[in-house]
Amino acid sequence: MKAASPLPSFDVSEKIVVVTGAGRGLGAGIALRFAEAGADVVLHYFTSSNSAKDVLGKVEGLGRRGVLVQGDLTRPEDVDRLFKETDAKCGRVDVLINNSGIYPETPLLEMTPSDWHKVVDANLTTAFLSTQAAARLMIAHGTKGVIINIASIEAENSDINHSHYCAAKAGLVMFTRVAARELGPYGIRVNAVSPGLIWREGIEKSYSDGVKRWLKVVPLGTIGQPVDVADACIFMASPAAHWITGANLFVDGGIMTCGVF
Repeated sequence: MKAASPLPSFDVSEKIVVVTGAGRGLGAGIALRFAEAGADVVLHYFTSSNSAKDVLGKVEGLGRRGVLVQGDLTRPEDVDRLFKETDAKCGRVDVLINNSGIYPETPLLEMTPSDWHKVVDANLTTAFLSTQAAARLMIAHGTKGVIINIASIEAENSDINHSHYCAAKAGLVMFTRVAARELGPYGIRVNAVSPGLIWREGIEKSYSDGVKRWLKVVPLGTIGQPVDVADACIFMASPAAHWITGANLFVDGGIMTCGVF
């Protein structure tokens, strides 16, 4: 009997990776992890200029090329500029991480149309516009690229005061599946990664009740770290996931086994 072939490589070195919302938090963690793995990173940010420059310095400190691009990704012209700069400075895009978004709390009965559109645009429309622009660039260069949408467990697990956010993330998961079908013939894979509660600076104070509820129920006993989500993205971007598209990977410490936390 012939021995099995070696497992596919998890190598993402020399890839050109665009991370939206990379100026801080989860996006910064994803960008730095890809740089650690040998990728060059285009760092998009909207308002967090100082922290984005800090992330850029860390990427370059790892010996990787970093490109910083500011923009409001709800605006098609800013999305076009992001990918034109990526093409001009890097020559192509191999991986897009649609991470940009916002997470406000607003009770349904107090929510205005403006509240609704702001959240849906920031979390869903930005991914549509960026996916479209990146895919067009990948096709133009003949790149068999990867698009990863950062969704959320709230796409399938409701949370009060988040009707706009839950709806946007649920829409993002279905958008992922349809995009995977349409872009598959071009060799472009599209997947989602759905984080659970991820640590950020000050979360113990700003979301103390939620952290307590989470820790009481989550099977693995902790809240997640940005690197946990980043490693899932690296897997999805690597040859190891070459036959995975249209999937939604939960990175949640097992919370979705519990239903509602």
